Amino acid sequence: MGRHTMGRPLRWLRRNLVVIAGVLTLAYLIVPNAVVLVFSFNKPNGRFNYTWQRFSTDAWTDPCGVADLCGSLALSLQIALWATLGATAIGTMIAFALARYRFHARGAVNTLIFLPMAMPEVVMAASLGTLFLNMRIEFGFWTILIAHIMFCLSFVVTAVKARVLSMDPRLEQAAQDLYATPVQTFLRVTLPLAAPGIAAGALLAFALSFDDFIITNFNAGSTVTFPMFVWGSAQRGTPVQINVIGTAMFAIAVLCVLAGQLLGSSRRRSRRS
Repeated sequence: MGRHTMGRPLRWLRRNLVVIAGVLTLAYLIVPNAVVLVFSFNKPNGRFNYTWQRFSTDAWTDPCGVADLCGSLALSLQIALWATLGATAIGTMIAFALARYRFHARGAVNTLIFLPMAMPEVVMAASLGTLFLNMRIEFGFWTILIAHIMFCLSFVVTAVKARVLSMDPRLEQAAQDLYATPVQTFLRVTLPLAAPGIAAGALLAFALSFDDFIITNFNAGSTVTFPMFVWGSAQRGTPVQINVIGTAMFAIAVLCVLAGQLLGSSRRRSRRS
């Protein structure tokens, strides 16, 4: 009887081990965001927002109270948006070409697409910086944008290519049998099927571009993006407004994911009905 009773917790642990590991991993990832949220309501006595002093909502009521903070945030959002559009457009075309067509050096192109994901960011940052210097291009907004498109491209191609390879070609053949033109087939069949992969690549590109520091630092010149502003302010004293911006961006990302999940589940229910 005692052995049977002692064996129940072990059996329950074996059955739920994966769930427990997933919950612990999720908690480990969320704890830093929770700390950022808590310290966004702090009012430190000195310059550094590292120890809790007293509760205050001053930073939330005046998120742009620190000079150049909102300007660098707007610049990062602008660069991330344009980099996402450029990388998604170019990456989608490359993904379709690699997945649907046979051409010379196709294997080499696949390898080159994978390299930016495998190599350290500092290598690509230094390479792009050297390229811009040799071409005598002035560092600033455009060099950052080009660099971000270049390193986001690989992630978009990988996401879209995986989706294209999983698509059933018979659906497009059926549209052609029903006398649909190539444009109609692409817009009404191919593009909707590939849309989840394209959206995933675009979201990933936006997050990577907005968050990047290493490549931006090598190719920015005197231009200051939000990650560079955070790094620079950490040397002098981190303002509470940085925690406010970080919390707001995290909340927006979570809301976007939840909205996508709800939209997808509602579409699945409507198809079943």
